[in-house]
Amino acid sequence: MTATPAVATAGAPPADKGVVERLLAPIADVRAGEAASALLLMATMFLLLAGYYLLKTAREVFILNDGGAEIKSYSSAGQALLLLVLVPAYGAFATRVNRMQLVQWVTLFFAGNLLLFLAALSAGLRIGIVYFLWVGIFNVMVIAQFWALAADLYTETQGKRLFPLIGVGSSLGAWVGSVRAGSLVGTAGPSRLLLGGAVILVVCVVLARLAERATRRDARAEKPAHEKLAGGPGGFRMIATDRYLMLIGFLVLLLNVVNTSGEYVFGRYVVSLATERFGAGPDGEAARQQLIGEIYSGYFSYINLLGFLLQLFVVSRVFKLLGVARSLFIHPIIALVSYLLMLRAPSFEAIRAVKIVDNAVAYSLSNTAMQALWLPTSRESKYKAKQVVDSFCVRAGDVLQAGIVYAGELTALTVGGFAALNIVFTFAWLGVAFGLRGRLQARALESGRAEL
Repeated sequence: MTATPAVATAGAPPADKGVVERLLAPIADVRAGEAASALLLMATMFLLLAGYYLLKTAREVFILNDGGAEIKSYSSAGQALLLLVLVPAYGAFATRVNRMQLVQWVTLFFAGNLLLFLAALSAGLRIGIVYFLWVGIFNVMVIAQFWALAADLYTETQGKRLFPLIGVGSSLGAWVGSVRAGSLVGTAGPSRLLLGGAVILVVCVVLARLAERATRRDARAEKPAHEKLAGGPGGFRMIATDRYLMLIGFLVLLLNVVNTSGEYVFGRYVVSLATERFGAGPDGEAARQQLIGEIYSGYFSYINLLGFLLQLFVVSRVFKLLGVARSLFIHPIIALVSYLLMLRAPSFEAIRAVKIVDNAVAYSLSNTAMQALWLPTSRESKYKAKQVVDSFCVRAGDVLQAGIVYAGELTALTVGGFAALNIVFTFAWLGVAFGLRGRLQARALESGRAEL
């Protein structure tokens, strides 16, 4: 292959940056030849998250009509059970095709599912419960797959520099998708959201193929693009026999438990505030609902805005200053501070401010750091084990958190009690982060590379 390498070879000074690379400098350190693939992947993640929020909005419409709000209490357990079958099937398929065929056919499979849902709607069938379960599986499996592709396309040093830029696409797509979905569902109905989601998935496949071709010009590529994944153990087995992968799984599970439990505790604060102001009787119900809606509207807006700004201007600088391994400690420390404050029963405004920061860091810095943890893993781990972690471990965390809430309600646990439990889980989270840092240090010493 005679194409010019996309990046400078090891040990050589980086080539002069072009106009695009210089324009991207405030967001990430993009070297000469890397802008095309990084921007294509950023656009892919933007569309993917925008499409997810279209489909998520349709989910709420269908489930309220067909299943009622109570189905949400059982969905995580159902999704976890389904993933016990789907994740091994994904791993088996991954060993039979190359990476682009894997991404292409799995994504088109989910796009085809949306066309089936549209056909069912046209036939007058109720799809609420099935679609609710489907969205929860689609969300974790497809997004994990595209991040796995990004981790496979770049080396460790490239990913450390470029993942913050790709993450900008995720943050911006989530915001644009949620805003656009609100206007579409009001004017065209939920069917339009499903059709839009299917079209977006097809476009994501095209963009991913273009990004893969752009990075394939890199003369340092360790494996040909057409090479299939090696056979051997599936994702669950990989995690059970590799302590590093197991620690990533525990990190994702604990983060999910702490974050969702924190949202539950914050919700209790909101309800208490509304009851305090307007009473618990039926006469104040409308006023309570209005106050809760206003609080959450502003709450989510601030989270999305701050998360986007952090992704845009802070994440790449934190990676450069501290590295990926040390940046893993920032989010649990912020979470620990927030739950320690809850033990002291501070003002509602203080709790809201801390939770906004907590969630904004989770959606920007923490998410990007967790994706970067897969850079030093094998190609097989990136696709097989990552599916287990990003899908099954996430849903298992949801199930565990639901069990904690259920037990807490049975025992009349106070807000302070839930906060104390979250503090325990946060210390465990910090312990896992220490373990991952040690494993990354060991890998850096063994390979002679700089620590991630």
